[in-house]
Amino acid sequence: MTPRGLVAALCLVLAGSAVAAVDQGLPTPEPDGQSDFDWEWGQWLTKVRVRQNPLSGESARWAEFSGTSIVKPLLDGTMNFVELKVKGTGGAIEGGSLRLYSPRSRQWSLNFANARDGLLTAAVYGRFDKKGVGTFVGTDTVDGRAILVRFVVTRLSADVARFEQAYSADGGATWELNWIATDTRVR
Repeated sequence: MTPRGLVAALCLVLAGSAVAAVDQGLPTPEPDGQSDFDWEWGQWLTKVRVRQNPLSGESARWAEFSGTSIVKPLLDGTMNFVELKVKGTGGAIEGGSLRLYSPRSRQWSLNFANARDGLLTAAVYGRFDKKGVGTFVGTDTVDGRAILVRFVVTRLSADVARFEQAYSADGGATWELNWIATDTRVR
């Protein structure tokens, strides 16, 4: 058998093994999540709502913003950077989110810094599920109180995405939305 024929035969055997594993209900390896954010690269028009009184027990007071976010891949997509610039009823928000992928844990960390104070918030960690929804969780503080933070990324279509952040002061039993962003791709 020629080397080319040997490679073709080996490919057929491996493909057959993968099909047999699926047919028998055997676990298949998790896909590498390194490309989970590739769809987002480029420029987006952003509409953001930010709760002005999180975890206060009061009726929600929202500030609205609009502007752009630009997502750039770094180091062959193993990380990316989001540059956010929005203005509105609550003033302006300028900042960046560095997203880092760990091949070992197959998780992303999302790390945001506001240009106003130049400080990184505590990272949130997670991954995308089989439906393409990314859920990222971490810890932070609000008014000196330790809380949980959950950030959810939902790709609604090729050109629209939604980002929601919620806080929990009771260990995740209940969640209160405090950030809602809808991005539409600039064509």
